[in-house]
Amino acid sequence: MSDIDRVDALVDRLLAEHSFDDPQAFWGAQYDLGLAWVWFPEGFGGLGLARGLQSRINRRLEEAGAPTWNRRVNILGIGMGAAVLAAHGTDEQKRRWLRPMFTTEEIWCQLFSEPGAGSDLAGLATRAVRDGDEWVVTGQKVWTTLAHIAKWGLLVTRTDPDVPKHRGLTYFVVDMQAPGVDVRPLYQITGEAEFNEVFFDEVRIPDDQRIDDVGAGWRVAMTTLMNERVAIGGDTTPRGSGAIAEAVRVWKESRSDDPVLRDELVRLWAEWEAFRLTAARASEMAKAGTPGPEGSTGKLVWADLNKRITSFTVELMGMDGAVFPGGYRLIRPEGRDEMPPQKAFLRARANSIEGGTSEIMMNIIGERVLGLPPEPRVDKDVPWKEVPRG
Repeated sequence: MSDIDRVDALVDRLLAEHSFDDPQAFWGAQYDLGLAWVWFPEGFGGLGLARGLQSRINRRLEEAGAPTWNRRVNILGIGMGAAVLAAHGTDEQKRRWLRPMFTTEEIWCQLFSEPGAGSDLAGLATRAVRDGDEWVVTGQKVWTTLAHIAKWGLLVTRTDPDVPKHRGLTYFVVDMQAPGVDVRPLYQITGEAEFNEVFFDEVRIPDDQRIDDVGAGWRVAMTTLMNERVAIGGDTTPRGSGAIAEAVRVWKESRSDDPVLRDELVRLWAEWEAFRLTAARASEMAKAGTPGPEGSTGKLVWADLNKRITSFTVELMGMDGAVFPGGYRLIRPEGRDEMPPQKAFLRARANSIEGGTSEIMMNIIGERVLGLPPEPRVDKDVPWKEVPRG
């Protein structure tokens, strides 16, 4: 039996034996059959097969009407945290966290950026000091998506200030309900507090929640970020779906006969399709392990294109595009909120910042794809504590 036949048979079994009425139970069954991350090892939500087969699984489930929104609701866990555990976690850590992550019983967040360490992640200052079998963490993180509903957080800290910044980092999984964790909302132009700032006041983390070795935090962080860019910009959804589907819907409703707007819509559709196929090809070519710089390419293109499509959609709506549907309310989203065109337009402004700025994506592509000289780094071999900070 070929790998494709094996996957198809398991999808058939999943659809035949499990109801869509209880999404979490369905996702649990999907995990147990190895259809959550098909390239993961057997017993941990996978089958040890090619990563590209996952798009086939997802497409079949979507066509059958099965619930697939867990990947959106828990994108930071399923899209990034799972890959970190697969690449760097112990078997016990995988058994402990992967299944409830996939079923969304436990939501995850990412604790990387700080007020003084955004694009320069390696310059972060949040400290973790060892105390026996625990680590005591003090510091601040910012722009933390879904921290207000997360059970677990992917946390990178500084454990050795006496070495250059990239070598003094250690990576943990932190309980977001632990004593000393303070989550505060950051409201956006959409009216939502999807982002948060998080303060750690002597938060204790057991050493068995450390991911990889002490001092290996930068390596683990790179796994996180490479997968984050694929999760954000690696769209492998069906043809004509996503942001462009909303633009086409609004165009039809507007009954516009403007040839200029029609040509612009067709051009955007073609660009979106080219992007979608490129992302799908990258996914099909990917093997098990950490994605390469192709994730940065997809994320860079997606950020610009999504902005232009949502702007065009609002333009098609005329004055209706200036009215926020349902009123402009300050809310704390739970992960499945609707995204009308006006909200999508406002939310898209963050696309070129979140998950690594577009400028950082261009640096990565320049250095790792085109082989251009890297930017000067005057603090590369300087101990972190000796680097001047504002």
